[in-house]
Amino acid sequence: MFSLPYKSDVIHVTQDMCDHNGHMNVTYYYKLFDSVYTSMYVEKLGFDDEYLQSGFSTFTLEDSIRYLKEFKLNDPIHPSFYLINVNKKLLHFVGVLQNKEGELAAIFETVLGHINLSARKVTEFDDKRLNDLLAYKELNTINEQLPFELRLKIKDL
Repeated sequence: MFSLPYKSDVIHVTQDMCDHNGHMNVTYYYKLFDSVYTSMYVEKLGFDDEYLQSGFSTFTLEDSIRYLKEFKLNDPIHPSFYLINVNKKLLHFVGVLQNKEGELAAIFETVLGHINLSARKVTEFDDKRLNDLLAYKELNTINEQLPFELRLKIKDL
């Protein structure tokens, strides 16, 4: 099974997540991706309440989701995520959902902009935050090539 560095617990599809077609509704793909990368964002990258209270946050600037395989009721979902790139103002995450056979079922990418909440504008990370992000990215670099093409991109530093 292919996996990205940040792994979430296995999630099982519930009846509430299913639509009239008998499979997981697209809304839940997004919710699942959002909850997993938000956990990574808070736990591993330190974007917690204290950071928010300091007057900074991030806003989603662009998302891409590809639906490759369906999930049905009670199916296990194996989510994992990766901080693929960072620059002075932006974060680029990629995530995957895999089924019990280890097949890619969905691919998610998001670009977040670092926001000064007072001005409501994208702004640069301070040096400490940028260095922490770069260190995390370096510690969690994958050496293998992703088994899919990326759709989003941010400028390198």
